[in-house]
Amino acid sequence: MMQPLRIRLALYAQLTRLDRPIGTLLLLWPTLAALWIAAAGRPRALHVAIFVIGTFLTRSAGCAINDVADRHFDRQVKRTAGRVVATGALRPREAIAVAVVLALAAALLLIPLNALTFALALVGVLVAVAYPLFKRFFPMPQAALAVAFSFGIPMAFAAVREQVPAIGWWLFAANLFWVVAYDTEYAMVDRDDDLKIGVRSSAILFARADVAAVMLCYGAYLALMLPVGVRIDAHWPFYLGWTMAAGIAVYHYTLIRGRERESCLRAFRHNQWLGAAVFGGIVLDYAMR
Repeated sequence: MMQPLRIRLALYAQLTRLDRPIGTLLLLWPTLAALWIAAAGRPRALHVAIFVIGTFLTRSAGCAINDVADRHFDRQVKRTAGRVVATGALRPREAIAVAVVLALAAALLLIPLNALTFALALVGVLVAVAYPLFKRFFPMPQAALAVAFSFGIPMAFAAVREQVPAIGWWLFAANLFWVVAYDTEYAMVDRDDDLKIGVRSSAILFARADVAAVMLCYGAYLALMLPVGVRIDAHWPFYLGWTMAAGIAVYHYTLIRGRERESCLRAFRHNQWLGAAVFGGIVLDYAMR
């Protein structure tokens, strides 16, 4: 018997994490930061709308694909056992259909943009789709996620400048370290379950060096962002945002050093503020010129 529409929609909302926007924000902040830098602080409203909506759609589609690929693993992990595909509340083919619809909607947003942006988007989608497979054989799948979660950066430059200059790839490289930092915190939550079921993660790879590795990744990200400030001739707002981000990273150390599940999860979720601090500094810097 077919479930009422409101129940189906509620299941779709859970599938696409509408109740958990943290993933969208982690993807959005560096993308918007790149857009602001690419446009010298004056991005077109159309570009802002495309990247905001596109980020939401692609992240939601990625969640659906990930849940289908990981449904057998999710049932064995405490944090993910209640996901709608893992419990059977949604069939895999239905979740895939949702992902396809969302991906097509995101593709339509690319119509006003140039061919390079479209090509980069295609590569980003392929990496995102392949990401769940990396958990099965690659010792640090967080690196694959970092690539997928950073592709909005070169896309933003391509959309504005019709090319990706060196600073765009520099920002891309910096963001890789930030993603590995926060996704390792996320992996620390599931480490015990992942060890039992044979899923690989950076938290398992780093073992007792996990906290040090996270902080080194934060440090690399922050260090790589300093030349960005020099390159864009930044003033005090940029460095204020950078300093706030550094303070937030130190706060995360206080959360993860005990390796407790809930504290590591809090640190992961709190990264939205680190990204917001960097983006806010960039926006304010350009606004005051």
